[in-house]
Amino acid sequence: KYKKFGLGILISFFLTVSSNADTIRIATEGAYPPWNSIDSSGKLVGFEVELANWLCIYMKADCKIVEQDWDGMIPSLRLRKYDAIMAGMSITEERKKVMTFSQGYATEPATLAVMKGSSLEGMNTPDAINLDRSSSDVKKALKTITASLSGKTVCTQTATIHQTFLESGDVGNVKVRTYKTQDEVNLDLASGRCDVALAAKASFIEYAEKSGKAVVTVGPNLAGGAFGGGVGVGLRKADQFGEDSSFGKRDAQLLKDFNDAIDIARKTGKISELAIKWFKDDVSM
Repeated sequence: KYKKFGLGILISFFLTVSSNADTIRIATEGAYPPWNSIDSSGKLVGFEVELANWLCIYMKADCKIVEQDWDGMIPSLRLRKYDAIMAGMSITEERKKVMTFSQGYATEPATLAVMKGSSLEGMNTPDAINLDRSSSDVKKALKTITASLSGKTVCTQTATIHQTFLESGDVGNVKVRTYKTQDEVNLDLASGRCDVALAAKASFIEYAEKSGKAVVTVGPNLAGGAFGGGVGVGLRKADQFGEDSSFGKRDAQLLKDFNDAIDIARKTGKISELAIKWFKDDVSM
């Protein structure tokens, strides 16, 4: 299912797209609010949907969006089903083995969430920890999280940084239940099938506000380590098909164009503006 990414007449005031320019196909999940989602009319909406619109304006490019299930996101990129990913995808060393990323455009702190009344509500940890720092506070917080999750079922979306963290050993041997989408995680948390869940903090806040469910976040905001270095545009490596091939040259140019466009979006305040609109907070990098 494809949806045109243009802004109609409005774009004509900003740029003139070359008639022979290649269309840039950008994939998003459409199921990870407020990063990206589908509204009641079936329209793709969210922070990344609007940001992608603006990046395409700055690149003077014709763009289309492609809805793609999360678990097939990277394989389909490598198979050239589309050219770029904007789907709340964190920049991690593991992913960089098979793809490349633009500079980061937003941060995505992760957190645990429970239903109000859970025994985990009183978890005593710092407000935030960065796993890239081996401080006593980080070690103490991980020890507290490990004890709190012992014997609990922790739910999270499959093939995410959150699953990677839970299975890393940083918080012991955790009983992990995975789901295809974040919506499924939220529903099972609310129904009591999960003792606790792990995801982007913004996703839990969004779900609590829209559903009216008594979902509360607990423990610290988590960053660094398995959680990577912010969210960026995912792209193919230029050498996947040979750097001197037409594919390789185009992929290398796309990386440069997205980085240049993100620079413009940051300097003009557009990323901050969209972040505040969708997150109620400036999560720009």
